[in-house]
Amino acid sequence: MSSKEWVYGLHAVSELLKQHPEEVLELLLQGGREDRRVAEVRALADAAGVAVQALERREFERRLRNLPAGAVHQGVMALCRMGVSVLDERALDALLDGLHGPALLLVLDEVTDPHNLGACLRTADAAGVHAVIVPKDRSAPLNMTARKVACGAAETIPFVAVTNLSRTLETLQQRGIWIAGAAGEAQASLYEIDFSVPTAIVMGSEGKGLRRLTREHCDYLMAIPMAGALSSLNVSVATGLCLFEAVRQRREKLIACSPAVL
Repeated sequence: MSSKEWVYGLHAVSELLKQHPEEVLELLLQGGREDRRVAEVRALADAAGVAVQALERREFERRLRNLPAGAVHQGVMALCRMGVSVLDERALDALLDGLHGPALLLVLDEVTDPHNLGACLRTADAAGVHAVIVPKDRSAPLNMTARKVACGAAETIPFVAVTNLSRTLETLQQRGIWIAGAAGEAQASLYEIDFSVPTAIVMGSEGKGLRRLTREHCDYLMAIPMAGALSSLNVSVATGLCLFEAVRQRREKLIACSPAVL
């Protein structure tokens, strides 16, 4: 992957300027757009000392060749130094050491579509996931497509790329984190799993699901009950169901453990 890449769209660029302004090398705005949201982006750039170029429509459109076909840029593009926001195993250890409650992690086992990665990041952020973990190889890159779909979540949620996913799962288990893998043929239902304990939810790749070694490192496998004719869901949709079941359980436990209000 190139060391520089374009990020586009109001949400993605705004969060990038808030969370990692040091990554932004150049900010392009389409001339003629002076609404509140664009003004906020400009203010964030000014505060971070990022150079801003306002381009006429024709020149801005010429620059669109850097974006995927059909990209919805909303008149905002940022050239970024990529890779700074991708963490490694050492950073993951430090993050886990600093947690004050039960860990909730999302592990994506060879999810290769950047659209699915971006959607999973957005859902993980909404669910309060502490980190998203992927293998370095055979995984979708955190590129401009993933960042755009994530709507800013790629800049807010810790994203960890590990060399050996199986070894990382073992390390998590040694920390007392339970590994729950999603598999369509599993006997246990998603709703039978206790997510109130420290948990890493593992989702498999599009089409193939969990790899054999990944399955072997799961403490248990779970399935999403399916009532219709289809046998599976898109990985980002399945991720949302699993994560928010964990959120539901943890909130119920928190309420149950809270002292009664007289």
